[in-house]
Amino acid sequence: MASSMRVVFFLGLIYAALISVVVASEEAATLSIDVGKIPTTNTNDGTAIDQAVGYLLMLLALVLTYLIH
Repeated sequence: MASSMRVVFFLGLIYAALISVVVASEEAATLSIDVGKIPTTNTNDGTAIDQAVGYLLMLLALVLTYLIH
């Protein structure tokens, strides 16, 4: 049981590190936006959100598979 908790803790640390990198890069991109180049139409087609949900579900499946075995 202790080894599975170590793995979950380690995966949580990796997840936290990745999230902090993404947030930092988004903040840097937000600070460097040129107002004249902002598109007037919505260019977000939702694929990035779908991909993030897919990755989170795969991570959840990996953790659950490890804990069950």
